[in-house]
Amino acid sequence: MKRVVITGLGAITPLGNSVDTFWENIVAGKSGAGPLTKFDATKFKTQFGCEVKGFNAEDYIPKKEIRKYDLFTQYAIAASDEAIRDAGLDFAAMDVKERYEVGVIWASGNGGIGTFEAEVRDFYAGDGTPRFNPFFIPKMIADIAAGVISIRHQLHGPNYCTVSACASSNTAIINAFDTIRLGKAVIMVAGGSEAPITASSIGGFNASQALSKRNDAPERASRPFDKDRDGFVIGEGAGALILEEYEHAIKRGAKIHAEIVGGGMAADAYHLTGTPPDGLGAYLGISKALADAQLKPEQISYVNAHATSTPLGDIGELNGIKAALGDAPVAVSATKSMTGHLLGAAGAIESIISVMACKHDIIPGTINTENLDENIPAGLQIVLGKSLHQPVNYVLNNTFGFGGHTASSIFKKYTV
Repeated sequence: MKRVVITGLGAITPLGNSVDTFWENIVAGKSGAGPLTKFDATKFKTQFGCEVKGFNAEDYIPKKEIRKYDLFTQYAIAASDEAIRDAGLDFAAMDVKERYEVGVIWASGNGGIGTFEAEVRDFYAGDGTPRFNPFFIPKMIADIAAGVISIRHQLHGPNYCTVSACASSNTAIINAFDTIRLGKAVIMVAGGSEAPITASSIGGFNASQALSKRNDAPERASRPFDKDRDGFVIGEGAGALILEEYEHAIKRGAKIHAEIVGGGMAADAYHLTGTPPDGLGAYLGISKALADAQLKPEQISYVNAHATSTPLGDIGELNGIKAALGDAPVAVSATKSMTGHLLGAAGAIESIISVMACKHDIIPGTINTENLDENIPAGLQIVLGKSLHQPVNYVLNNTFGFGGHTASSIFKKYTV
């Protein structure tokens, strides 16, 4: 098995459109939530979310090409470009055979839902004559972001999309990790993007009672582990990581942020949207990740919990963490309290947080949680409020998705 390191990071998030800005705001404990601006939500039960601010597609894409891409693909282009620059990679200067060894695994749970909604709305508002945009299908399909990234940089290695709801981008990163360590690629661009702040998406999640309705205080609505939590806060954006075979990175003198050492995936096989109270799926995914990394529970410094701020999901996950890690003195926090829930892109931006936690020895806190749920299993160190500055050697990153999907990845502080 080959050693795999992280050499590049890129982010488009509700807390900033670069990794440095994003991380600065995470450490500061800022909220990315506010009233929705992408459509008129006055008649919806939920009227707020964590939107990306100040994003201008023309900063990343030629103006005449923007119309070809749904917003989720635009976010993917921006985040992956930053990660590639951060890694110091110049694909244009590479021999074509070198680019055969560079691939893309990119995730999205919803794909071009905004495009789909707009095209169907326009059709039914017309006279019934089918006048669809010729870019409708390629803008909508979830795999197109992976394809666009590869075309943009002429990357000929493994290329596909992972879809496992809110576990999608963590799954993509684990798959990229496996691809490199098995010798099937040398460099992989991995991550995910989501642009789900649309009427149909908000309406659908409202119908399933999943979203918070705290319209009077959006910045305080995402409150994982709090006894008064009432649902998640939807978010949007993208996260990109460059995974690279260690020897290749060393040979070209790459800057190394951290190492990825394990990944575990499982299914709780329980319910379409619900989490089992005992956290079985979380336990299985975490246990497999630990076994893959050949680590003991007490070696984990920090768990970036999936914790979306839903009444059942948060406790189910904590029960799974407790079952898998036992009495290990591990810190747990929920950064979705700041970013909201980016659905299929959540695992990617939380992987960036995990990498930065290892690199800087900082554990971000959980904001907004004022009264801890009495059902939290005893012995877990829930980090509330301010970030902690303490040694961070291994970080466990959890993600779970509708359908029972679970994915847990483990990042390690880089040492030669």
